[in-house]
Amino acid sequence: MTAGILKEPQGENRVSLLPEQAATLVKKGITVLVEDGAGNNSFAINSTYTEKGITVASRAELLKQCDMFFSINTLTEEDQASLKPGAVLVGVFQPLFQFQTMQQWANKGLTTFSLDMLPRTTRAQAMDVLSSQANIAGYKAVLVAANLFPRYFPMFMTAAGSIPPAKALILGAGVAGLQAIATAKRLGAVIEVFDTRPAVKEEVMSLGAKFVEVEGAADASKAGGYAVEQSEEYKQKQQQKLAESAAKADIVITTAQIPGKKAPILLTEAMIANMKAGSIIIDLASATGGNTPYTKNNETIVHNGVTILGNSNLPSTMPSDSSKLYGKNVLNFLQLILTKEGAINLNFDDDLVKGSCITHANSIVNERVKALL
Repeated sequence: MTAGILKEPQGENRVSLLPEQAATLVKKGITVLVEDGAGNNSFAINSTYTEKGITVASRAELLKQCDMFFSINTLTEEDQASLKPGAVLVGVFQPLFQFQTMQQWANKGLTTFSLDMLPRTTRAQAMDVLSSQANIAGYKAVLVAANLFPRYFPMFMTAAGSIPPAKALILGAGVAGLQAIATAKRLGAVIEVFDTRPAVKEEVMSLGAKFVEVEGAADASKAGGYAVEQSEEYKQKQQQKLAESAAKADIVITTAQIPGKKAPILLTEAMIANMKAGSIIIDLASATGGNTPYTKNNETIVHNGVTILGNSNLPSTMPSDSSKLYGKNVLNFLQLILTKEGAINLNFDDDLVKGSCITHANSIVNERVKALL
């Protein structure tokens, strides 16, 4: 079998497999090709791949020769036209939003595994790309906020006077939120946290933050770590408490997303209007619309003195470690679909294989994606 590591589009600095990770496939007898320059932005230049027995090739050569491809982002229609029927694609393709593209891939006879669709179970943790990348996003969000913030994060007592600590508000205590709490705490901020899941209160408090409770939340225990739709009564209570916390906050980091749907608006226009001038909002849900009405993906705007940064791809700003973690997730997943000899063996009785497979045998096989069509 021949596998190919594709170069990501402009603006994406990660690579699917670093040289030492790709070498694991070579040891299985798989011929591995890497697109020229694919690892440059992750500090893995061509020579580091060739030293591991991997062949550097052009994109056109990869698309024609390979039976399996690794790509973090969705391929273009031009790329798709060059693929062999029956080729296997492994990446993060957001099929709940890109379902029309998934239909095209099914028509082409491609087998697609989108790792963002893996069931978020204990067994899947070692291949959970959403968690490994969200961890980085939560960490980097705080550093970006600290860089933009016009004041200190920690409390300072000096001869010239005392500086109070920054007040941080974290919306969502998933993987990104928890890492944001830990990082903000290290920098000396005072932190409040909102989450619709009462079960995360203990984790939040163990990191030194205050958990703001709102009664009447819908059960999110079966949502795989995501937010769920809440009742109107709950939303009203939540907004009242949020408004109070947002008015005091210097830094707000929002992380709430719902699979296949637009991100919920958590910070309303009225809340933002009451925030202090100089305060910062880092919106990690910007790719799906954002948690504020002003968020624009990959843009920074200033509204009434409040800076709102929309960035859903902060892991790309730390490409070395994010690629390392992503590649390890991929290798762990490949153990489910490759034999020890490196041949493809798809066992659809495995819930992880079935859950992450989107297209196979000229059909959409994922029920959630199929329902959207």
